[in-house]
This record gives sequence, C-alpha cells and structure tokens, in this order.
Amino acid sequence: MAAGYPATLDRLLDLTRPDPPADAVPAPTVTPVPDPLPADANERRTVQNRALDETRRMILWWLDRMVVSTNPLREKLTWFWHGHFATAFTKVREPALLYRQNQLLRQYGAGPFEALAQAVAKDPAMILWLDTNTNSQGKANENFSRELMELFTLGIGNYTEKDVSEGARAFTGWRFDRTADGFAFLPTLHDDGIKTVLGASGPLKGEDVVRTVTQAPPTARHIAAKLFGHFAYPVAPDDRVVDDLVAAFGRDLNVTNLVQAVFRHPAFQSPAARTGLVKQPVEHLVGALRALGLRADRLSMLDGLRDAGQMPFDPPDVNGWPQNGYWLGTSSSLARLKQSEMLAQTIDVSGIGAVVKKDRPAYVGRMLSLGPWSKRTAGALAEVAGEPRMLLAAALMSPENLLN
Repeated sequence: MAAGYPATLDRLLDLTRPDPPADAVPAPTVTPVPDPLPADANERRTVQNRALDETRRMILWWLDRMVVSTNPLREKLTWFWHGHFATAFTKVREPALLYRQNQLLRQYGAGPFEALAQAVAKDPAMILWLDTNTNSQGKANENFSRELMELFTLGIGNYTEKDVSEGARAFTGWRFDRTADGFAFLPTLHDDGIKTVLGASGPLKGEDVVRTVTQAPPTARHIAAKLFGHFAYPVAPDDRVVDDLVAAFGRDLNVTNLVQAVFRHPAFQSPAARTGLVKQPVEHLVGALRALGLRADRLSMLDGLRDAGQMPFDPPDVNGWPQNGYWLGTSSSLARLKQSEMLAQTIDVSGIGAVVKKDRPAYVGRMLSLGPWSKRTAGALAEVAGEPRMLLAAALMSPENLLN
C-alpha cells in the first residue's frame, strides 16, 4: 500500500527474484516405475499403488510451494503452463516423469516461448502422453503434431490437416529412452523425406516443425490471448487487447515480456478484470491457505480438489481445465464449501471473536484481502457473524472471494 501500485507491480513481475521458502519445500519422493510392470498381480498392484501415493504427495509438494512462495507469479505461471501443455497421471502413470516436467515448466516458463516448446516436445512425460513413442516411418502417429498446432501454438483454423500429417512425419523416430532416461532420436525410424508445414519445405525434423509453428504469427496471438485469459478475463485471439500484447511479446516471443504487458495493460486494471474469472479449485484452496497462514500438509486437503474436479498432474484431457462456468456446478461448489468449512475448523478464530459482532464481516474481508462486501454479501455474512467459524467459511465461499 505504501509503495503504490507501479512499484509493487515492478517487484511482483520480477521473475528472477529468488524464492527461498518455495525452494525449501522438501522435494517429493518419486520412484521410477519399471517397464514393463511386474507380471505378478500383487507386485504390479504394489507398484501402481506406490505411484499413485507418490503422485498425491507430489501434489501436496506443489501446493505447498504455491502457499509459501514469496515470488508467487513464478508458481502461477508454472500452473498456467501445466494447463496449457496438459499432461496427466492417468496415462503417464509415472510420478518421476511428471515431476521432471513440472520442473521443466518452471525452468523454461518465463523465457523464450520456442525454447519452452522445444523442451516440452522432447519431455518424456509428453512423449508418453501424446504417443510420440509409437511414431515411426510409414506409421506416423499424428497425436502430438495435432495438439502442437491446435492447442500449444497456432490455435484452431490456422493450419491444415496436411500440415498435421506432414508434421507427424517430422516427429518419427522420437522416443523416450528408458535406459538413458531421456529423449532419444532413432534415425532408422525417422522419415527423412521432403515435408511441407505452413509453407516450409525440406527434410524437416521435429525441431524444424516446432520452430516453424512457434514463429508463425497466429502463435503469438494464441498464446497472448490464453495468458491474458488466465490472469484477467477470457479474450479471443483477434481481440484488440491482444494487439497490444503481441506487440510487447516481440519477435523473440519472450514470455516475461508478455506477462509484464498483461499486468501493465489498462484492461487488466478494469472492473472486467476484477471479476473476470471464477477461481479454479486449486487457486481457491491456495489463496485460502495463504490468507489463513496454513500449509498444504495433509493428504485430506486433496479430497476437496478431487471432489471439485481439479487434481494437479491429472487434467481431464489434453485441453486442460475449462474456465468460469465450469466451476460453478453443484458438485464443485459443494466440494469447495466442505473444504472451506474444514479450513475454518482448522485455524484459531479467537481474533474474529474478539471483534465487535457488527464489524466481523469487514474484519474477515481484510483477512482474505478482499475489498468492501456487496450489499447482498454483507447481509448474508451479518446473519452468521455470531459464529466466527461459520462466518469465515461463508466468506471463503462469497462471490467476492470466488471471483479473480
């Protein structure tokens, strides 16, 4: 408050700042999953259950990083890329690979977009998720090529089916080598013929296709629109706001420049941005934990996320998670209510109880870093002001707290 908005923004947008509290959260235990799985049913079940348990504890690790972070934008950006390059445990089944991908998104997520896309394309979890491991000369698998163009870079309408099939040929021979525990290129499985993608022709390899699609003009608009939609409110790639963002994104497509342009844009400070997004369950939980001084330290905290329909490392499909109205359904709302009640039962509410009853709703609003309550919300909170825990749970479920 004392520094003012511009100076505070400068500090928050400095993605190079160290983040000792987040980095001090102990790394999760992740055990390599044998391939193939044991033939014995009991041994196989043991391996699978261990992988599932390690993934749940890995989710707590990431949530705790978000909660204690002193550079929260880095974690929020990593969360954005996790939804953009959506990869799920339900198919990958290997927590060690998902952990490595998470670190990759954090490492590359604020730099040049092409470097990020190239790294993700060779990431073992992504290779398994989109079946690049089965992509061979004469039997090209189009899954990764299609999602690279449709979701990760260009966006729908900016490529052809021919581009997809030609791109798939370029990725033949790409593999996850378990012996080397990393990416491998097998020339004997690669189609080295002439290919044409977005007008670029030659004996293209996968790296050439990634470079071509990331540098194509529609990609800058697609990524700028998605990033603005993650932090402010949904916009289409042809929105006027995106014009300004693309100019800032620059020829090198530096993500830090784009993030700064989003937060400094006048539209970001508009009323539309203040209420432009429904918080996703993960954002709602992490925000509550930060505000209440709690840690993500119990597996039971994941029950609410599961019931609400959002478990990190397990998006529903390659599209990631939907926005806004998707999170206002009955089951999702009920799950958040139960979680809010659980959090309210966890903390010491004597500070709320020490406040004069009529002032308690405003006091709780300040606890949650919220502005003045609307008349309707204030009236609803006044009815439960005599019960501090109920008041806190209701405030956590208020429209003011559910909207970003």
